[in-house]
Amino acid sequence: MTLFGFDIDQGLSEHSTPFDAMVCVLDGNLEITISGSTANLERGEMIIMPANEPHALKAVEQSKMMLTMLH
Repeated sequence: MTLFGFDIDQGLSEHSTPFDAMVCVLDGNLEITISGSTANLERGEMIIMPANEPHALKAVEQSKMMLTMLH
């Protein structure tokens, strides 16, 4: 588990991982792109990013999230 804090327009560039990962938005609003499909997540919402699928995220506003790698 890793906690992240982002300012507006900060994020993580596109990459993939060998494991599924779960993002839980703790505060703010994140734009998450997985294999070309984009979703906006707000506080309290979660999404699974499948293993080996390209994904990226960007903060629409100041945001905090918890990332959990699922082995």
